[in-house]
Amino acid sequence: MEDAVVVGSGPGGLAAAVTLARAGVRVTVLEAQDTVGGGARTLDLGLAPGVVHDVCSAVHPMAWASPFFRAFGLDAHGVDLLTPEVSYAQPLDGRSPAVAYRSLARTVEGLGVDGGAWRSLVGAASERWEAVTAVGMGDKRSVPPGLGTPGALLAAARFGLGVLEQGTRAWDRRWRTPGAAALLTGVAAHSITPLPSLAGAGTALLLASLAHAGAGWAIPRGGSQAIADALVRDLRAHGGDVVTGVRVRSRADLPAARAYLFDTTPRTLLDVLGDEVPAAARAALRRLRHGDAAAKVDFVLDGPVPWADPDGVGAVARAGTVHVGGTREQMVRAEAEVAAGRHAARPMMLVSDPAVVDPGREVNGLRPLWTYAHVPAGSDVDVTEAVTAQVERFAPGFRDVVVAARCVPAARMADHNQNYVGGDIAAGAVTMWQMIARPALRANPYRAAGGVYLCSASTPPGPGVHGMPGFHAARRALREVFGVRVPAL
Repeated sequence: MEDAVVVGSGPGGLAAAVTLARAGVRVTVLEAQDTVGGGARTLDLGLAPGVVHDVCSAVHPMAWASPFFRAFGLDAHGVDLLTPEVSYAQPLDGRSPAVAYRSLARTVEGLGVDGGAWRSLVGAASERWEAVTAVGMGDKRSVPPGLGTPGALLAAARFGLGVLEQGTRAWDRRWRTPGAAALLTGVAAHSITPLPSLAGAGTALLLASLAHAGAGWAIPRGGSQAIADALVRDLRAHGGDVVTGVRVRSRADLPAARAYLFDTTPRTLLDVLGDEVPAAARAALRRLRHGDAAAKVDFVLDGPVPWADPDGVGAVARAGTVHVGGTREQMVRAEAEVAAGRHAARPMMLVSDPAVVDPGREVNGLRPLWTYAHVPAGSDVDVTEAVTAQVERFAPGFRDVVVAARCVPAARMADHNQNYVGGDIAAGAVTMWQMIARPALRANPYRAAGGVYLCSASTPPGPGVHGMPGFHAARRALREVFGVRVPAL
């Protein structure tokens, strides 16, 4: 009999397993796919010999910033987080691009008349990024330990006021230029929700603050798989194990154990355990609402993206992440179309060329390009042409460097990660209510039944490669099942 079984090897599941194993609990992780990592996997898709692609996440500001990973120490476990000179950029039609450099001072200078406003909003959060991160990555049920000083509390309060400003129709009052407004909106659009929204503003201010701190919007050398592999090595070093190719469909697929932690959606947990979950908890978990979606297009290029360079400084070409959507107004329209169940003619997109900071990703002159386009939930549309045209809009000649492409429509995203229901890569709609009451408004959002816990992005603090759902859930399991107390990070 195992002490604990974790179902799913995404960042949440592996963080839970590591936390349990380090506390002396015997733990086994069961993974349905043939490789570990969930949303942090890097695979050879067969598009070009030796070229590997990040199948979900590619850029990781929260990997270095999260309390779990700071305690874990990714660098000590062989993960080399590379820091782009330009954290992210926002190309604009007929104008200079808006650019978030790793350097706050350079960003402020580049934003001109809006530089001071950027410094007072994003820069202030960046200077106290630990407090901002404590708020953003907490369990939403307790006061994070990172808020133990007056300075941290003041930073958290300023962060909250910034969310209220940028999450409502007041969001335009601060900005005088299209560039600064677009630069923050591109980050808010990671939430895949109509804008402005409080959840989008929270996402924007947290991620934008990390662009100017620590390792910035880091890209792991060799791909996202490096993070998952480091967690697996540590798990095995502490006596745990991972078994791949095991899909848990019912209670009969689970070995006997004292505790079960599911790095899955509530739907999967209920499908497996059924009536073992009390009726009230079942009803609450079923209320989690899934959001709109992303469709993935992976490209192989025989050269860098030929981003237009109106200023002659090539800033977009040096960015680890490019938000492709145009102005704030254009992005708002595109997200509104998706929310209405329609495909935007010019979709909101995220683009990353990892070879910008990791030359080793280029093989025989060929390099991967990672892209997402926002689409309605459950869309089965191949968006390759729409994505190509949208990149070409800001990078004339892009088609000429494309060697191969592969689209995974939103409706097929769950084929490689069951948590992505209908292409919802956040494992639950990113709304302010669901970021607080995720997966339901319960005192313990992780516990589903006696000895049964959720530890996925469907629980607080939500999506991202930060490991915090697993850490929060494992702490509760250790206390409630094994009588072991682990200090909060």
